[in-house]
Amino acid sequence: MFSLSLPVREDLDGDGYGDLAIGAPGATVAGHAKAGYVTVMYGGPHGLSATRRTVITRSTDGIPSSAATGEGFGTQLSRGDLDGDGYADLVIGNRAGTSDAVIVRGGRKGLSGSGARSVPATNPQTGDFDGDHKLDLALFRTRPSAGDDPNGSTATVWNGPFTRAGKHGAEASLDADHLKYYDIKGGATGDVNGDGLDELALTVYCGDGSYCTRFYTGSASGPALAPDDTVPNGNGGIDFGDLNGDGYADLLVGGTDFSQVTVVYGAASGLRPRSTWARFSPDTPGVPGTASDVDRFGAAVSAADITGDGIDDLAVGVPGTELGYDDSAGAVDILYGTKTGLTGEGAQSFTQNTPGVPGTAELSDTFGSAVQLLDINGNGYADLAAAAVGEDGGNGAVWELRGRPTGVVTDAALLVGPKAIGAPCAEAGFGGEVR
Repeated sequence: MFSLSLPVREDLDGDGYGDLAIGAPGATVAGHAKAGYVTVMYGGPHGLSATRRTVITRSTDGIPSSAATGEGFGTQLSRGDLDGDGYADLVIGNRAGTSDAVIVRGGRKGLSGSGARSVPATNPQTGDFDGDHKLDLALFRTRPSAGDDPNGSTATVWNGPFTRAGKHGAEASLDADHLKYYDIKGGATGDVNGDGLDELALTVYCGDGSYCTRFYTGSASGPALAPDDTVPNGNGGIDFGDLNGDGYADLLVGGTDFSQVTVVYGAASGLRPRSTWARFSPDTPGVPGTASDVDRFGAAVSAADITGDGIDDLAVGVPGTELGYDDSAGAVDILYGTKTGLTGEGAQSFTQNTPGVPGTAELSDTFGSAVQLLDINGNGYADLAAAAVGEDGGNGAVWELRGRPTGVVTDAALLVGPKAIGAPCAEAGFGGEVR
């Protein structure tokens, strides 16, 4: 998530350090299989700690509703300071299609169920879509299809601020004529033209095994649908980041079918035309490895400034990477931004077999299934959080690697799984979402 105008996005307890939210949507909670939960690990001067954390489930005091079989609480996460109190709030979505998302309030002691409220969505996205310097919520409800045809989605934009008394601004339907034909998979927000209004990009299942990208520009009346050819389609990760340091957010669209990430650069006039789109894959000069039809390069993407040079860099999940005979052992590639844009030159690649990275690469670990860049120790360099949902037989795990002026390094690396924090672990899919 990228916004020039609203910097309070990552700090849930207001101490100046980024905090990491981790979804475990496959976990059993209160006897309900695949009910799911979310863990927040708080940042500090020495990074993340397995002992300073909050676990949020439907059974947590103050959280609306109760644990339900198959809900997948924590499948989708979004955040931002929704009530303007200086603490980022976390919006927790799900995959059930019928359950509501929940706004969980941040505060001096971190997340708490106090003041939590339901919102009618499975996939929430935060952004200042109307330019009033108050975060809005785009609320999507989708029940993912198990067949060729999408079930369809509904969408509403609620204007902020969102008070603890349960009030918010105006509500408006979003793109009802089109979204009823699509299942929402994921989304991101960012300001591509520097006008102070966030754009919204969605990855959607559009039927017969294919995925599309829907793009909406910010306006005083809320998100407005852009022409289909404005952005590339993709079935992987999606994010915004300023990869050339020009002050405009760029759109990043992952496509695992072609094992690539497409960069669409922003400008004062908006996203640049198709002729300027840049595509990156393991076959790009400088990027480690060789593209294959199974590596799933681009399954997850996240942009932030790793080296502290004022230009965002890109983490790319490659969870299908084969290491020896271990299919889907997984990898994370790091590509660096420059004043002329993203480049493969100097790219790095990390696996569980990389010296200094805890653990050992194994069959179906899917290291890189989710990635997030954020500054968890407040030193001005974004750090890497990388998940492997297949680790430990599907229990899942998340790694933290530090950012430095030289790039991502492995000293002080941290590995945490659900057992280490005393949370439900059996097939939890810990790290199914990281934000």
